[in-house]
Amino acid sequence: MTSFRSGAFALRMALFGAVLGLLSACGGSQVSRMASPEPQLDISRSTMAVEEAHAKRARGERVWCAPFARTMSGVDIRGNAETWWAGAAGIYDRGHEPKVGAVMVFSGTRKLPMGHVAVVSERVSDREIKIDHANWKRNQVSLGMSVIDVSKRGDWSVVQVAYDPGKYGRDYPISGFIYPKSKADQTIMAQAKILPESPLDTLLPDALFDEALGDGMLVVSTSGRD
Repeated sequence: MTSFRSGAFALRMALFGAVLGLLSACGGSQVSRMASPEPQLDISRSTMAVEEAHAKRARGERVWCAPFARTMSGVDIRGNAETWWAGAAGIYDRGHEPKVGAVMVFSGTRKLPMGHVAVVSERVSDREIKIDHANWKRNQVSLGMSVIDVSKRGDWSVVQVAYDPGKYGRDYPISGFIYPKSKADQTIMAQAKILPESPLDTLLPDALFDEALGDGMLVVSTSGRD
């Protein structure tokens, strides 16, 4: 009996040691990457937003920032851009941290009487992001435009938008960021215990990309108004 118990104990200890060895081999960095995937834009929405803007321009219609941001982000708010922040209250989560896919709301000012909205496409650092938006340059779509936080408290309440690589213009007050999933969607997802889908890519199809560049509708740079 004593010999059997000693053997079983030794076996359990050997298995325990093997498990510890496997955990060490996995490495903490790999576990961290799996637990915190970097959010990405929804490729289908990005493509649809550019297609709609391209079609409007082909018909001689204006390309506005609000419809473009609504299609690209899925944040379904109507009205001028300056009203989006208040309009999101109680429907979407809002905050002052830029997240990929969130709508950045520029406050209404003398320079921007109707405000402006853009979609965060990349978070470069704590004080720099890139945005996709329409009509910053009249009737055009701008992708990957750099924006920096110049607020004193680092809370993204005041930003500057690049007009040339490494060159930024005037200060613009920011109301905040609207996060795409509505509170109703979050409740349904929590009840169903399902995870949101992760898009496989954020690139536009080459054909659409080339066509948009060809007609002068698409601006893929940091150039813009100041």
